Amino acid sequence: MYPKHENLQSDDKQKGTSQEELGKAESSKALCRGGCIHSSEEISVMEVERRDAVISLEEPDNLEKEETVMTNKPFDIPRCQFIEAFKEVREKKGSAGIDNQTIEAFEGRLDDNLYKLWNRMSSGTYFPKPVKQVLIPKKNGKMRPLGIPTVEDRVAQTVVKMAIEPALEQIFLDDSYGYRPNRSPLDAIATTRKRCWEYDWVVEFDIVGLFDNIDHELLYKALERHVEEKWAKLYLMRWCEAPCIDSEGIKHDRTKGVSQGGVTSPLLANLFMHYAFDLWMKRAFPGCPFERFADDAVIHCKTEAEAREVLEALEKRMAECYLELHPDKTRIVYCKDDKRKLEHENIKFDFLGYTFKARRSKNQRTGEIFTGFLPAVSIAATIRLTDKVRALRLNSLVHCPIETIAKILNPIIRGWMNYFGSFYPSEMRKALSIINGMLKRWVKRKYKGIKSLRQADTWLKGVMQRHQYLFYHWAQGFAE
Repeated sequence: MYPKHENLQSDDKQKGTSQEELGKAESSKALCRGGCIHSSEEISVMEVERRDAVISLEEPDNLEKEETVMTNKPFDIPRCQFIEAFKEVREKKGSAGIDNQTIEAFEGRLDDNLYKLWNRMSSGTYFPKPVKQVLIPKKNGKMRPLGIPTVEDRVAQTVVKMAIEPALEQIFLDDSYGYRPNRSPLDAIATTRKRCWEYDWVVEFDIVGLFDNIDHELLYKALERHVEEKWAKLYLMRWCEAPCIDSEGIKHDRTKGVSQGGVTSPLLANLFMHYAFDLWMKRAFPGCPFERFADDAVIHCKTEAEAREVLEALEKRMAECYLELHPDKTRIVYCKDDKRKLEHENIKFDFLGYTFKARRSKNQRTGEIFTGFLPAVSIAATIRLTDKVRALRLNSLVHCPIETIAKILNPIIRGWMNYFGSFYPSEMRKALSIINGMLKRWVKRKYKGIKSLRQADTWLKGVMQRHQYLFYHWAQGFAE
C-alpha cells in the first residue's frame, strides 16, 4: 500500500487545512472589477453579497491591470478562473444534476451564480450537492453507474482541475495515456504496436470498477504530497465523500471511490494509479514497459516465465491497494507472427477498441508480403457502430431525402473512421459494407418502383457517381 511502498507520509506542516484554519480570517487576494468586496464576516455567505461589478464571459482588455484587494477570506482563488471554468463546462454540455438545473438555466443568472460560487469556495463554506446516479449500458451488456454532478459542482470541479492539473502532469509517467491533455488513445495504440514487435509476450489486464473502489485514505495521502493548494484538497475530499442519489431517490453514502462522471474523477484516478501501478512497475519490473489508459493496460515481457511472474506480482499489488483484476479481461498473450511460431492458447488481445493479432501486411519499402502482429478495429467496435446505425431506424425515415440521411449518418461514420482508420484501415470495410446495405434497404423502401436490392444498389451507384462526397465513407473509398 502507499505508505509501505511509496512513502507518502508528509510533514505535519504539509497536512490539509484544519477546521481551525478554515475558521480563521486569513488575508487573501481576489480579483475584482473595481471597488471593494465585502467579507463573509459582514454578510452571510449563504446569501448573495452586494457586488460592485458584474462577472461577464467577455474578458476585459484591462484584466491584467485590475487591482487586487485584501479580503479576509481564507482562500485566494482568482475570480477569472470561474469564467473560464464555465466556458469549458458549457462547451462539453452535459445533462442536469440532482437539482435539475440545466447549463442554460445556470447561464441565465450567470453573474449571480458564479459570484456566489466564488464567494463560498473562497470562504471554505462550499459543500457539493449529492450526485445524481444514472445507469448506462456497458460493452458486455451490463449496466454501469454514472454520477452526474450539478452544473455548479461541475464548474467548481473545473476550477480545481485547472489549478492542480499542471502540477500533477509533471509527475505522471509517459506510459500513462488516459484522460490527459495532448495524449490520446491512438498514441497508446501506436506505442503498443511498436512494442509488440520488440517483445514476444503481453500481460493484458483490466481492473474491476476502478472508479468505484479507489481507497480514500490512500488517495488523500497522494493529494497531500502533490497538491499544494489547501482549498483544492479540501474540496476534492468533499467531492469524494459526496453521497449519490439513485433513480428511486435513495441516498447512498460514499466511503470509497470517486464519482464516475465528475470532472476531477479521471485526474484523481490517474493519481491513484500512478502510485498503485505506474511507479510500482517502474521499480519492480523496469525491463517491462507498459501502456495504461485509466484502468485498462498492457505490459510487455520478453518471455512467458517473465509474464507469469509479472502477473502474479500484479495480482498481489492490486490487492494491497484494495483493487481487483478482472478475471475475464486479464491474461497472458503470445504475439505470434511469421517470426514467432510457438503455440499458445492466447494469440490476440483487445486494447482501446483495437484487436492486436497476426495479420497479412506489405513492406512498403521492399513490397514483400509478411505476417505481422498488428492492430485493427475489433469485432466489438464494429458491432457497436452497426448497432448505433440500426438504432436510427432508417426505414422509418423514408419521408426524408437522401441528403438528410447523409447529414444524420456522417458525424457517426466520420468519428468512427477517424479513430479506427489510423491502423489497418481495410478492416473497416465490413462495418461500412453493412451500412451500405442499410442504405440499399432504405432506398428500396422509399421508392416503390425499386423492387429489389439489386435495383437499389444500381440507384445508389448512380448517386455515388454524381455526388461522391455525399456520404463520408464514400469519399474515403468505401462505396461497396
